[in-house]
Amino acid sequence: RNGHRVLAVVRGSAVNQDGASNGLTAPNGPSQQRVIRAALASARLAPEDVDAVEAHGTGTSLGDPIEAQALLATYGRGRDAERPLWLGSVKSNIGHAQAAAGVAGVIKMVLAMEKGRLPRTLHVDEPSGEVDWDSGAVRLLTEARDWPSEEGRLRRAGVSSFGISGTNAHVIIEEAPEEGEEPESDAGGVVPWVLSARTEGALQAQAVQLSEFVGESSPVDVGWSLVSTRAAFEHRAVVVGRGRDELVRGLSEVAQGRGVRGVASSASGGLAFVFAGQGSQRLGMGRGLYERFPVFAEAFDEVCGRVGPGVREVVFGSDAGELDRTVWAQAGLFALEVALFR
Repeated sequence: RNGHRVLAVVRGSAVNQDGASNGLTAPNGPSQQRVIRAALASARLAPEDVDAVEAHGTGTSLGDPIEAQALLATYGRGRDAERPLWLGSVKSNIGHAQAAAGVAGVIKMVLAMEKGRLPRTLHVDEPSGEVDWDSGAVRLLTEARDWPSEEGRLRRAGVSSFGISGTNAHVIIEEAPEEGEEPESDAGGVVPWVLSARTEGALQAQAVQLSEFVGESSPVDVGWSLVSTRAAFEHRAVVVGRGRDELVRGLSEVAQGRGVRGVASSASGGLAFVFAGQGSQRLGMGRGLYERFPVFAEAFDEVCGRVGPGVREVVFGSDAGELDRTVWAQAGLFALEVALFR
């Protein structure tokens, strides 16, 4: 929706806490199993739908066997031995990232999907003897493995992160759906390019410079940069168009000091967008504005002189039955427009 490329999808997630059972720092196997099953339920997936798990994997003789047994009990049981769950941990590459450990695992698995390859876990000579690896189809990533995208099957990975005090989190990441071809620039929506400068000559020079600079840049990116990274000065122009070619033609008109369709500038007269309401919000509102704000009063008198008699009486009327809200809205907003652009 925001124009960003989708790297992956969070298909499901779960968090639980069971610090009371094993103490402040020791992990709890049943709680880890429950959080994995809850994440699978959240994702509406079966265990065999997930290809790999990024383990919390701190490398401790206490925590790693507990985590491995929880994975075997949830992802490994009843799984085809030809399609085991592949297990690794980014901590073997970067060490323990503390509070960022979970998101580091997410980043690793998103990149693995993008590259189509599961990286190996370092410093693993052989599986731990404290784990019954024969109880389920879970295998360590002692070597990097290709992870190709298969027709009819999306690549998915679980990411575990377990915190001190017994908090357990498990997220299931799914590869992003294939995007269609990016539409040509001139097939997109209307895009504004906003220019501003201290003088009219500088504004024209900026239009020339921008037209030479844009090249193959995205019209949306150029428009965003112009409104978010540049200062606003008193001489301004807005070029509006569908696609790069139309916008560049508008820049050419600004460079020549001409105002044409699709180009609005501070030198081309007072252009205003008026978002009309539904009339007066309360009886006497127009008179109150007139009496309290001299600028409004002066502009309103000018409007009344242009549109003829009767408007003042309607706006200042005291009988709700005689008030024509439409006339008041038109007269009041026109007065406001004149006050802003006189």
